[in-house]
Amino acid sequence: MAKVNIKPLADRVLVQPMAAETKTASGIIIPDTAKEKPQKGKVVAVGPGTKDYEVTVKVGDTVLYGKFSGTELKLEGTDYLMMRESDILAIV
Repeated sequence: MAKVNIKPLADRVLVQPMAAETKTASGIIIPDTAKEKPQKGKVVAVGPGTKDYEVTVKVGDTVLYGKFSGTELKLEGTDYLMMRESDILAIV
């Protein structure tokens, strides 16, 4: 995981989405037009939290998030999602 020069504010988290599945469990290759947006990713940067709320995820955690969560960013040629910690459903 590369070092990112961005520091999220408050309870925001920067997540790098994992690659979409290219093959099913039975070996069928999924074409680009049928691939779904990944809902799993690695936490790259975490904000400090707010005075009332401490952030519980940490850098390196693998998380599950909602399908339409976060704002898409492209930094140094890599895609990221910036989202609130409340958009994260679970730590895997």
